[in-house]
Amino acid sequence: MAKEAVLTPQGEDFPQWYQDVVARAELAETGPARGSMVIRPWAYAIWELMQADMDRRIKATGVQNAYFPLFIPMSFLEKEKDHVEGFSPELAVVTHGGGEPLAEPLVVRPTSETVINHLFAKWIQSHRDLPLLINQWANVVRWELRPRLFLRTTEFLWQEGHTAHATYEDAQAETMLALEVYRAFMEETLAMAVVTGEKSAAERFAGADRTYTCEGLMRDGKALQMGTSHNLGHNFARAFDIQYLSSEGKREYVATTSWGSSTRMLGGVIMTHGDDHGLRLPPAIAPHQVVLLPLAEGEVERTVDKLAEQLRGEGVRAHVDRRFHLSFGRRSVDWELKGVPVRVELGARELAAGQATLVRRDRRAKSPVPIDGVARAARDLLDELQRSLHAESLADREAHTYPVDDLDGFRERVGGGGFFRLAWCGSPACEEALGDGTGATIRVILEGPPPDAPCLVDGAPATHTVLVARAY
Repeated sequence: MAKEAVLTPQGEDFPQWYQDVVARAELAETGPARGSMVIRPWAYAIWELMQADMDRRIKATGVQNAYFPLFIPMSFLEKEKDHVEGFSPELAVVTHGGGEPLAEPLVVRPTSETVINHLFAKWIQSHRDLPLLINQWANVVRWELRPRLFLRTTEFLWQEGHTAHATYEDAQAETMLALEVYRAFMEETLAMAVVTGEKSAAERFAGADRTYTCEGLMRDGKALQMGTSHNLGHNFARAFDIQYLSSEGKREYVATTSWGSSTRMLGGVIMTHGDDHGLRLPPAIAPHQVVLLPLAEGEVERTVDKLAEQLRGEGVRAHVDRRFHLSFGRRSVDWELKGVPVRVELGARELAAGQATLVRRDRRAKSPVPIDGVARAARDLLDELQRSLHAESLADREAHTYPVDDLDGFRERVGGGGFFRLAWCGSPACEEALGDGTGATIRVILEGPPPDAPCLVDGAPATHTVLVARAY
């Protein structure tokens, strides 16, 4: 991308800034079918690093990967009333195959609870078969009304965990374990400060008893739901007749869970860490953690090659940019847009002085480093950058979390963005009133005892403290 191709500033038009970054950092573009997405190599490399880290964390809990069909008989979805009602507006349905009408319409996978629970009913016979812990990495299709790359597209990539347990309590423990896997991944790997907690009944997953979420606050003050974990109780077990013989010889229904996270997280990374110059990638998910830019061929390039080998020996993903047909400015802007955490720049004059220039992407700060100390300095800087981006995300969230005790004041302020912490009585009518004219929703119910304050809407005794925000 040419140096003069600047981004729309975040403060001027955040949605346009987002589109600019996605396009100019060569992350994704719209596919030929409505709402579809083409994930370009740089973004897919980021996703592969995210996927590998998440997969490792999931498997560490005892879950195994499998794969289930893309096409699901419509009758499967109709077995669980709340589930089919919740997903009906988003379904893509196949009615013909091979030029002939199908005997039964097939749904293109919007989520896999139904088909997986159909198989669970075959696989589970005894208490010895439990717990059954399965995850799949797959694509899903949901017919979005207002598509936006990474955030809401007709087709997207994700993982979905599905587990079956002997008791409701075991299912609840698994639900919370999956939530903690997500929280740790987002905080430690994505360097994003997230809030975890339960969803209200109105925001609950269709067919679940309880839904828990990881919510992040983006730089424009809107919330983004990035991972959810659901205790499905016995709902799907009854619908699909998933029973087991207990150790006492009784037939019992299993309790099931499901939990998922998707490429939406990549959109969250963009909107949490990005600035007016492009992406700022946490080193943990940067395809190139360090890019080395020789300003000339010959001895300068050979020195850079040695530095790259040293970095790789330290476990750093290092890349040498040899595009000498492009100006140094063009090359620098490319990597700044793509969010590479650290750049090492070396020219003939610096080589003669025995120094290289180290550039940290988060602050765009440059510092001279002795050539023989580049590898160690860059390695240390990557660790610092990972911590720094998380600290910045946390500070931004705390600075934009506001306690409110006045309904009119809340309605006036919520359009400016942020999390609003308030007391709620648990009434659906009061929850609906919070969204009237504001577009805001309860994002998460915070843990802890009931608040001392009365419900913000009707003054009744409050049962919950909640975070309310406008959301993607």
